[in-house]
Amino acid sequence: MPQAKIQAKVDEIAKQQVDSEMGTGRYALLFAPGTYGSVAHPLVFQVGYYTEVAGLGASPDDVTINGHVDVYNRCTNGTSNCIALDNFWRSVSNLHINAVGGSGCHSSAEFWAVSQAAPMRRVHVTGQQLSFMDYCSGPSYASGGFLADSKTDSAIVNGSQQQFYTRDSSIKSWSNGVWNQVFSGVQGAPAQSFPKPPYTTLAATPAAREKPYLVQGGNGLSVVEPSVKTDSSGADWTAGGSSGRTIALSDFFVAKPGDSISRINAALAGGKNLLLTPGVYSIDTSIRIKRAGTVVLGLGLATLTAENGSTPLVIDDVPGVDVAGVTVDAGPVNSPVLVQVGTKHQRGAGGSSAEDPISLQDVFLRVGGPHAGKATVGVQVDSDHVLLDDLWLWRADHGVGGVGWTENTSDTGLVVNGDDVTATGLFVEHFQKDNVVWNGERGKTVFFQNELPYDAPNQAAWQHDGTLGYAAYKVADTVTTHELWGGGSYIFTNVDPSLHASHSFEVPLTAGVKLHDLSTVSLNGAGTIDHVVNDTGGAVTPTHQGPETVTNYGG
Repeated sequence: MPQAKIQAKVDEIAKQQVDSEMGTGRYALLFAPGTYGSVAHPLVFQVGYYTEVAGLGASPDDVTINGHVDVYNRCTNGTSNCIALDNFWRSVSNLHINAVGGSGCHSSAEFWAVSQAAPMRRVHVTGQQLSFMDYCSGPSYASGGFLADSKTDSAIVNGSQQQFYTRDSSIKSWSNGVWNQVFSGVQGAPAQSFPKPPYTTLAATPAAREKPYLVQGGNGLSVVEPSVKTDSSGADWTAGGSSGRTIALSDFFVAKPGDSISRINAALAGGKNLLLTPGVYSIDTSIRIKRAGTVVLGLGLATLTAENGSTPLVIDDVPGVDVAGVTVDAGPVNSPVLVQVGTKHQRGAGGSSAEDPISLQDVFLRVGGPHAGKATVGVQVDSDHVLLDDLWLWRADHGVGGVGWTENTSDTGLVVNGDDVTATGLFVEHFQKDNVVWNGERGKTVFFQNELPYDAPNQAAWQHDGTLGYAAYKVADTVTTHELWGGGSYIFTNVDPSLHASHSFEVPLTAGVKLHDLSTVSLNGAGTIDHVVNDTGGAVTPTHQGPETVTNYGG
């Protein structure tokens, strides 16, 4: 394609999507192997909502963009109050970005000024620095991002990011940190120093599987599913290519909005994998994954919307299932669960295993926001040996429809009943009861971010069993082994600023349950968290924002 045609198309999509926070447009911009733009004539474009930008090479370096793939602040009042706090639902992956060109201040960096649900994966950045804040306009706040399997040959400016998780990457340098910055398996990461600076650094990631990705080769398109790895560090692809299996596109049912769920399920039962092309899918009965090793890959933030109280996605107790790049929305009729992972503990009886776990990557949930939504639980994990990588489970605090204490109702974002479940990059916000409930044994979480619900009308509506409010992260009293690194929880009860939560983290006091590097914050003069974990840690209040921290608890 001529560069002028590419530029016109990406600019057209950006113009449509850059402010379409609650819209229905969905786009995947896929770049075949090759070089796009030049130092003299760079390809520079913005990435708006519900837009995925991805290369189709076997390595990120097979697709080079000389230019910028940028996300900037959104300004809520013309040219003022410019922030990235709501820059959600977009992604960039499998590219080499040689950052050159641009105009004015924006010529100084590759800008990826995002918050939740906007991952950067499998990217190689050279040239100008990489900035996760847009310092070209203010106040430039950003609320939390995710970087994995990437390499930067230039400096990273983290800046105003309140929290950020970087996994299995190689970086040149990192600057700044607000409250909760976590690194696992990152070569070049800053040293462990929590709480000042607030860096939590693990030499390796306990367990992970990188997200599947599309590749264009001599035989057409295929999907590569990377292998499971343990105690990993650095980007997979820098060591001579990622290990894993390659699945021809002919082995996928390529779905589009309007396809019946019965047709999709018949294809899955017949041995097909599932590729969800960009769009919004109405799901009136569950998409059911029954076959071991099935890959479900969404493109362009493909969105499954529950109809009539359905559970849009159900994974049976089978090993090796991989679900990636899918957004799931609640509908106006209450769903008991939006994503069901397994139905019972297998305990070695033929289900998922450490060698062949069920994996979820870039799975995002919404209860309310673009339309009315209700769900009792967001994700329920009943299988053992499950990997959760970059999940944002969001009960909406704002939107165009169905937002309010009695409107977008939802108790809990994540319930883990299975054993040996590992979460790397877990974002869970605004649920009305305990935001995360962990009942399974030997669970591990590396990075957790939470905001408690904004909209409880009074204390009577938000308390239980003598406890004020509910926990952000609760480990059940029966659990004997659990570990969390880097957890942040914040309160902003703007409907009733006098509300208290007794604590954000609630865990049994036993030798095998260990929490590291916890922080709490009271935002904008609304709400109090009395303690960080159980009865330990100081209070954050409307007059003392914090953070209050606990470096180690339990063990």
